[in-house]
Amino acid sequence: MEIIIDKNELYSLVKEAVREVLHEERFEFLLKNVPFVSEEEMEDIKNLYDKPSAKKEVAYSETIEI
Repeated sequence: MEIIIDKNELYSLVKEAVREVLHEERFEFLLKNVPFVSEEEMEDIKNLYDKPSAKKEVAYSETIEI
């Protein structure tokens, strides 16, 4: 069985495969470098910063006529 593929199509496939691998490796590297937070530290963070307010203020608004 012989597969015929255009040079540009092969280039695109290889490029996409390399992009996916780099993305996965970058994500894995990021996760490995996130420091561990103990339960006590997490409670301190929650107490210090609490929950974000549910109500959002509008910073900028504009009406456009089409």
